[in-house]
Formats: sequence, structure tokens, C-alpha cells
Amino acid sequence: MLRRQFLQSLVGIAIVILTFFNFNPVALALGGTQPTLNQAAPEFTLPTNTGDGNISLSDYRGQWVVLYFYPKDFTPGCTLEARRFQQDLPKYQAKNTQILGVSADDTESHEEFCDSEGLKFPLLADTTGKVSKAYGSWLGAMSLRHTYIIDPDGILKASFLGVQPAIHSTEVLARLDELQSNS
Repeated sequence: MLRRQFLQSLVGIAIVILTFFNFNPVALALGGTQPTLNQAAPEFTLPTNTGDGNISLSDYRGQWVVLYFYPKDFTPGCTLEARRFQQDLPKYQAKNTQILGVSADDTESHEEFCDSEGLKFPLLADTTGKVSKAYGSWLGAMSLRHTYIIDPDGILKASFLGVQPAIHSTEVLARLDELQSNS
């Protein structure tokens, strides 16, 4: 009994220390340290399925970006999430917002996934996990289901961790409305 209490105390102390030093213990456990809101979003360049070669975050200066990470093409949750973003694509376009999906799948898989699901937004191939790691969205060999909203100046404005695919696009649109009405 004393041993369990001692271990619980150690865990509590560790959480307090990590929080004090601006570490989010939940985010750390689920993919690593998250980038800081209201700071420059981590820059990246990744290959895409669109045939345009590489896409960089800086390519989208002047417009909002919804950067969503997902585990794998063709899986049920990832397919549902992508379909919802595609369904709402005209709403995002009306808000001057580009959707970018990121996973560890290669560009060929992304191309097949987009063709199969009729997706009209780019999917980026983060096969090494470098970008996913920079966004605290990497677990072993795949990206976690995290989403970030980046403003037209490249500043990270919102994050969503562990999202629910069926309602996620609606949540992102609502947050985007809030952010745009305050800017």
C-alpha cells in the first residue's frame, strides 16, 4: 500500500514539474510536445499527391490553413474524416482556407486515396515522421489524429488533439469562424 502511494506521489510530482516547465503531459504521452499557440507554426516542405512536387507551409501565406494529421489512408476513421473535410470544402474555400492532410503514407497511396474518395485537397507524405514530430503528432510509425489551424501570417492559432472524425470538420469550421471574426 505504501509503495502504491509513493508511486502515485511521484507521478503527481512529475506532472506538476512538467506543467511548470510548459510541457503538456497528455500531449507528451500522445505524440510529443505540442507547438505553442500564437507562435510561428513549424515550417515544413513535403511531397504531395497532386503532381506539384513538394508543398511548403509558406506556400499558403495570405490564407488560413487547416493542417490535419491522420494515421493511415483507407482506414475507416481516416476515410470518414477526409470525407467530412471534402464535404465541407466549399465552406473552407469561402473562408480563404486551405486544407492539408498529412500521414506517413507515400504519395502513391495518397493519390489512390484521393481518387477513391474524390478528395480535392492535397495530402502530404510524411514518410519519416519529421513533420508529425514537429507538431507533436507522431506515435511510433504513424501520425496521430491531430489538427492545427494556422493563420495567414503562419501563426498557430488552434489545435485539436484526439479528434472524432464524424464531427471534426464541423468543430474546425466553428473554431475558424471564431478566429476569423476576432482578427
